[in-house]
Amino acid sequence: MSTSVLVLNQNYEPLNVCNTRRALVLVDGGKAEVLEHAFGDIRTPSRAIPRPSVIRLVYMIKRPRPRVRLTRREVFMRDQYTCQYCGLKTRDLTLDHVIPRHRGGAHTWENLVSACRSCNHRKGGKALEECRMPLRRLPFEPKANSYYLFAQYLDAQRDWQKFIPEWEREKVG
Repeated sequence: MSTSVLVLNQNYEPLNVCNTRRALVLVDGGKAEVLEHAFGDIRTPSRAIPRPSVIRLVYMIKRPRPRVRLTRREVFMRDQYTCQYCGLKTRDLTLDHVIPRHRGGAHTWENLVSACRSCNHRKGGKALEECRMPLRRLPFEPKANSYYLFAQYLDAQRDWQKFIPEWEREKVG
């Protein structure tokens, strides 16, 4: 009962992932319909129920767009593991605040960049103009697409891939 089930909005937009028990409650209550079945059945004393893999809600859910979490790993991925000052591609990176925190710089997507150790040391606590180190690309908050939200499930759940349009694009790139 603890296998993952993809939940789609009425317009087939991926919403979230729930467990089989929750999916069956939604389907049995008439709030969702099963689009894809997983391997095997769920057996009760009186019947066998096909295990759902993808369900679609029968009503539309309005929710705010999900956001990418602000973590070191996500900043490095956004910057493609490249120092934003010298262009060195490496896995040995540090985070740098474009406007230093002691000068009022916030810990936000728009103020954080990936920097190699030597560039981060050279910049220190100075502003970009003071150290004469231009950025290769202005920092920005990346968009959370369906692939980002559900990628951890896709290798194990092949039948979900047709409901996540970004999957093929990200797999190739």
